[in-house]
Amino acid sequence: MKKFLTLALVLLLSLSLIACGGEGAKEEDKPEAEGPQSETIIDNEEVDKDSLEEITIGLVTDVGGIDDKSFNQGTWEGIQFYAKKFDLPASNIGYLQSTSDADYIPHLSQFSEDKKDLLVAPGFLFEESLKKISADFPDQKILFLDAVVDAPNILNALFAEHEGSYLVGVAAALKAQDAGKDTVGFVGGMDFDTIQKFEAGFEQGVLAVDPDMKIVVDYVGDFNNAEDGQTLAAKMYDAGVYVIYHAAGGSGNGVIKEAKDRVQNGEDVWVIGVDKDQYSEGVYEGNKSVILTSMLKGVDQAAYDVCKLTAQGKFEGGTVIYDLKANGVGIPADNPNLTEEWTKTINEFADKIKSGETVVDPVPSRVK
Repeated sequence: MKKFLTLALVLLLSLSLIACGGEGAKEEDKPEAEGPQSETIIDNEEVDKDSLEEITIGLVTDVGGIDDKSFNQGTWEGIQFYAKKFDLPASNIGYLQSTSDADYIPHLSQFSEDKKDLLVAPGFLFEESLKKISADFPDQKILFLDAVVDAPNILNALFAEHEGSYLVGVAAALKAQDAGKDTVGFVGGMDFDTIQKFEAGFEQGVLAVDPDMKIVVDYVGDFNNAEDGQTLAAKMYDAGVYVIYHAAGGSGNGVIKEAKDRVQNGEDVWVIGVDKDQYSEGVYEGNKSVILTSMLKGVDQAAYDVCKLTAQGKFEGGTVIYDLKANGVGIPADNPNLTEEWTKTINEFADKIKSGETVVDPVPSRVK
């Protein structure tokens, strides 16, 4: 039986960000973080630092890499934020970068053999590898993001991506309507149910604003191919798509690049970012950005929360759901390219989802 924890238990902890780099199969010890890069991590629990165990934490990236500007990076930043806030030595945290799925089991095994207090695996691509690792190392505490492996030593963190994506679908439709456009698009990384949740919510949010708006959907087939991501974006923009929402990891960087190139050549096109606030990634002149808004996914929050649970001796296997009501998904507090009226409308839709008045289907219409 899967054991579901309530967010009331886990969100006593919370989330935040800080960036750093490193590459290769050799574990990197990180220098002290310079400071938080985001204000999305929430922690309302006052804790005496001396009451926390000094833990060691190892992150294994998926093929997108540590600097994917998205999922891996956000998770790493949550770990760094924890280390910064609670004065954990930089040598106590590190990551191993995977260049292919063949690296997953060796890297996960290396950290487990090193007896890390917490092993972090961001992304559903780790599912099969973690079934083996959790059995081979039953005492290893593991945080698994984005899917579920039913094992007593794994805490699974799932996200209501469809709820957050609904909100950016509303934003895309409002922007397109304002410009007199009738077509928006979605670019996914790989066509799995997890990424389909992004597509599904986006579709429903767009149609809630304008039932007649056209939505073009395509998938790169990879989370780490910016060139193919850019090619898909070019194809969509050429076909009249005005706003593209990407949920494609590193491949989404190509979508952003295509939009920047076009805007700098005088075209009017937009992108919606994912996982993190990607506004800065879309900057092309001064502080102007092609990022209309972003769908925030609290992977940093989950990483921070579970680091803290581990240090408190409260780690427990099971599953936690980070939804809109729990602030696990949403849009940035600051959205320079959204008007106040649009933001108000988006917040009204958000309130309906939180209250249960609007229920967002996690399955897109094309696969039903």
